[in-house]
Amino acid sequence: MSHDESNADGWVPQACTLPVAERLGRVAEFDHLFAAALHDVQRLAPKRLRLTLRGIPGLEATARDLAARESECCSFFTFTVARQGEDVVVEVQVPDAQVEVLDGLAARAVAAKPS
Repeated sequence: MSHDESNADGWVPQACTLPVAERLGRVAEFDHLFAAALHDVQRLAPKRLRLTLRGIPGLEATARDLAARESECCSFFTFTVARQGEDVVVEVQVPDAQVEVLDGLAARAVAAKPS
């Protein structure tokens, strides 16, 4: 995997079909969502991550939209978005070859999480 500035700290894989010019914008969307709503990050397995979100209007629709658009350009991601009470839980799963990408996403989530 190439680790240049266009791949946003190493979590955007070479397999991503999103044009390079749009990648930083997508990463910023994830960062904004994490900063605004991330409550908890759990690594359930090396290939599986759970993000618990809460507290902003339209959260479920926002999470579903972002997950759907990310799956379009990085088809190896499997996102499951579900409401659990007041929370929106997003589970992200990747194949063996993309564990490094999930590591990067998890690191970004933890870095952006509100205190």
